[in-house]
Amino acid sequence: MPALTSKLEAVNSMLGHIGESPVNSISDTNSLPISAVTATTVLDEVSREVQAEGWHFNTEESVLISPALDGTITLDDDIIEIDPHDNTLDVVQRGASLYNRTDNTSIFTSDVAIDIVRWLDWDSLPEVARRYIILRASRVFQGRMVGSPELTSIIARDEYMARASLMETDSRTSDRTVFDNFDAAFRIGVNRPRFY
Repeated sequence: MPALTSKLEAVNSMLGHIGESPVNSISDTNSLPISAVTATTVLDEVSREVQAEGWHFNTEESVLISPALDGTITLDDDIIEIDPHDNTLDVVQRGASLYNRTDNTSIFTSDVAIDIVRWLDWDSLPEVARRYIILRASRVFQGRMVGSPELTSIIARDEYMARASLMETDSRTSDRTVFDNFDAAFRIGVNRPRFY
């Protein structure tokens, strides 16, 4: 069974797209060429962008969070996005805290259930996500370092296929149906009241 793509391999793949030599390590940025430092930075940026879309692998539903003694709810540093599980609540993320827009307060008196999109480090990502992130990051990196339209179009073809694969895997593993969306289910009559 093949190993998952390491972050070093991802950076070297990006360097290869612009014809740069691979590096042996990315742990000490002071000893790296500027192209490798830029590739690492772009890889992290793109990883955050992709994960912010909220995929099955980095989404948790109905997570119960409790207020501290002072009534505030501080969110974990790795939380990219929150959505109240109860649609009657209007809470948002403000910085690292939860804020109640209905009552205009950051003080809570009870637990709140929220759906969370988390930022995962590279080693926690599934391979299909790593592949898409590498190709998208390669396109962005190439644009910043070289700016070749020909290279962009070559990488973009692979990127589109990798995104399709990620979307297919995400759909398959999440077991979603049209009925998971309240608006769609309501419009086709699943939740329509019956009058006898």
